[in-house]
Amino acid sequence: MAVSQEPEVVLITGCTIGSIGHGLALAFASHGCQVIATSRRLTSMEGLDRDSRVYLRQLDVLSEESINEAIADVMSKFGRIDVLVNNAGVHCVGPLAEVPISSVQKAFDTNVYGTLRLIQAVVPHMAARRKGKIVNMGSVAGLVSPPWGGSYNASKAAIHSLADTLRLELKIFGIDVILVVPGAIKSNIGENALISYAQMPELKLYKPFEGDVRERTMLSQGQKSTPTEEFARKTVLTVLKKNPPAWFIYGGYSTVASILYYLPLFLKDLILRMAYKL
Repeated sequence: MAVSQEPEVVLITGCTIGSIGHGLALAFASHGCQVIATSRRLTSMEGLDRDSRVYLRQLDVLSEESINEAIADVMSKFGRIDVLVNNAGVHCVGPLAEVPISSVQKAFDTNVYGTLRLIQAVVPHMAARRKGKIVNMGSVAGLVSPPWGGSYNASKAAIHSLADTLRLELKIFGIDVILVVPGAIKSNIGENALISYAQMPELKLYKPFEGDVRERTMLSQGQKSTPTEEFARKTVLTVLKKNPPAWFIYGGYSTVASILYYLPLFLKDLILRMAYKL
């Protein structure tokens, strides 16, 4: 007689409608997982509450208090967290010589420190069971680092480095660490970046490039962007494997980014300067 297996309990951050996290929540739920979808505002996760396998929870990755309250609630209701998906993130567009430091700090506080806050809150529970998976959301921008998005690029490169270290440090507790590296994926990140860029001070040194900088906000949302549903489906299938890979890269421009990553620096710079008309 087959032994029924309990559904995986999956906690995902950054699940606002139109985001990658929203797509991941639906994809995990479609595979029978118990999903805890989180965001700063419950009302921003419209549609997810229609699935009985999705539990909505308010969580702000900038607040340790909010994180601890959410984790305590999840542990009380479900008893464990099998998979943590650190998806919450913000874009930051602007030349590094002029972008406000406060904008850079926001990008790192959300993308890097927010991820680490969740990891430090969840790992003790996983370590006690000697089982778990932590999924960190990187980016092809962390591999190539094109101009006009240096703050975001650097924050994602930091995530890549953290994942490499965590993979070694957490393996002794039976915890797998998977770095997901999305290419260009259809989501709301471009619109949000455009709104944030509009609130920044007017460019001075880079005024002649203002149009190019503004276009950087929507670079990932072009014709070659991969649909969110497709990316989410592929990602979930990868994460739920018994022995998931350390890295998973998928989406528009991911092949190009991988090639550029391994090119000699002078050649990579030449290609990027030509592509961005520098």
